[in-house]
Amino acid sequence: MHSPALPDPGAFSAAPTSYVSVDDGRIAYESTGEGPLVVLSHGIGDLRQSYRFLAPLLAAAGYRVVVADLRGHGDSSTGWASISRSDVASDLLALVRHLGGPAVLVGQSLSGGAATIAAARAPELISSVVELNPFTRVPTTDLGAMLRVRRYRRGGLLMGATVAFRSLGMWLRYLNAAYPAKPADWAEYTAALRAKLSEPERMGQFLLTMKTNGADAEAELAHVTVPVLVVMGSADPDFPDPAAEGAAIVAALPPGTGTLEVVEGAGHYLHAERPAETAALITRFLASHARA
Repeated sequence: MHSPALPDPGAFSAAPTSYVSVDDGRIAYESTGEGPLVVLSHGIGDLRQSYRFLAPLLAAAGYRVVVADLRGHGDSSTGWASISRSDVASDLLALVRHLGGPAVLVGQSLSGGAATIAAARAPELISSVVELNPFTRVPTTDLGAMLRVRRYRRGGLLMGATVAFRSLGMWLRYLNAAYPAKPADWAEYTAALRAKLSEPERMGQFLLTMKTNGADAEAELAHVTVPVLVVMGSADPDFPDPAAEGAAIVAALPPGTGTLEVVEGAGHYLHAERPAETAALITRFLASHARA
């Protein structure tokens, strides 16, 4: 498959920001392209613009691509009492209803778990799921791997310091480790992220995401009936063995439901680091499996 050219580095989407109201707040999103609906949801402490490279590629492949900010993040409202995977799943389902689904859900990190929950609880609204380096199972710390695997040790220590010290600086250091290769607009993007997380309430809302462990998503894996693609970056610092984590997620799904792909050398943000490869995997999966 020939992938379309990437957008100019640093060029954030020019699409207008829209909002959908949900219980206790509103969720910001933007839309581009025409065709079957694909909704992209980012991970914790990030912005919807993390999909600034992937979204145009999916739109060019013939999809209507909607990119949403997590509750408490980006341009979504603040003041949330909880930001769990179940909360995000509820927000995504509200957005899909608002947009007139069904939709493909693409969720990265925590949003991968949220997409699992949404698909299990409302399969009539979700045609398929793509999980990018997802936290869909309850994470455990592998002490042996902390000693053996440098990237895993470094990622864990920086994430722990982010939470312990409520430190934006430590979070940005974690991101530096989680991107083995940097997009061309790295300095611009991280400056925009720093500015957003420096706004009142934003850092506190981000840290709320650390207060849940993913048990809600893990419990729903066996109930998912739509096709699921799990894509892992082999250099993701959040897992001692990313491929094994992806395989465990697929194994917990009903037989024949899940497919695993591994992008060698990619980190936790493979959608921004390796967007062309990620787009190729997603569009091939959708062509084969999605009913949208």
